[in-house]
Amino acid sequence: MKLLLPDSLPLAPTLPAGVTAVVYDAAAPVPEEHLDAEALVVWGSSRADLAAVAGRMPNLRWVQTLAAGPDAVLAAGFPGDVVVTSGSGLHDATVTEHALALTLALLRRLPQAAAAQAEHRWAPELGGVQPLRPRGAVTTLIGSRVLVWGFGNIGQTLAPLLRQLGAEVRGVARTAGRRAGFDVVAEADLDAELASTDVLVMILPATPETARALDATRLAALPAHAHVVNVGRGTTVDEDALAAALTAGEIAGAALDVTVVEPLPAASPLWDVPNLLITPHAAGGRPVGADALVAHNVAALLDGEPLRNVVAR
Repeated sequence: MKLLLPDSLPLAPTLPAGVTAVVYDAAAPVPEEHLDAEALVVWGSSRADLAAVAGRMPNLRWVQTLAAGPDAVLAAGFPGDVVVTSGSGLHDATVTEHALALTLALLRRLPQAAAAQAEHRWAPELGGVQPLRPRGAVTTLIGSRVLVWGFGNIGQTLAPLLRQLGAEVRGVARTAGRRAGFDVVAEADLDAELASTDVLVMILPATPETARALDATRLAALPAHAHVVNVGRGTTVDEDALAAALTAGEIAGAALDVTVVEPLPAASPLWDVPNLLITPHAAGGRPVGADALVAHNVAALLDGEPLRNVVAR
């Protein structure tokens, strides 16, 4: 079996006998001489490059994307009999780390401190003697109410850390219940939760249902002291509505690691929106445990056993 591995990160999975691994350029379509491959691992390929070969690999049985969200692979148009598996679980630690960093940066007013430093100004309004919960923007996780919208693996990894820092944490998912020791609210009841939310962390995938899920109406439902953090997909936020809410002071701050258009153009008005922190899709990008996942799924494919992280199509 020929297995194609991207050159976008060093991969060295342990492979069964009879499997030949070939490294391909992830910044281009799979070359003609390798269109006969039976298995394809994807990391960093554009949708256009995937779409260019999706219908031209007659022996293809399986596509493994190392991204947590398989949207790019699903949009490429691979035949329905090709099994697609995701990188779910590979980004739990790194995205959690970044989400926590963005949340704390907003609450502890690090962008304002950086701006004051650039001015060579000691900013007494940001430090010294101060109340735990001053009027205006929330400045601590202690006693804060955090809503994690998208309570999958990453959300369930982040939630205990937020709780340890003093936050009251609830998840939001398609169905209500209790997961990983946390109460989970159904998406249908989300709007009622927003009014009592201090920090909204979004970890949603890109689907037709999640497009602009955080819109003007939901932003208006948040308290003026609330912060928004998005480490999911850029399409899940109405960027114009978010910019308007921040400019008008209707919410206290936001942090985006993802945007609708990436890279974010230099001319984008988002760069100049007040109280908006932007990072360049830096939360993930480092699939931890990719070799083990690829090795397991290769062996399972050859043995006719269930693969991990199969995506429903």
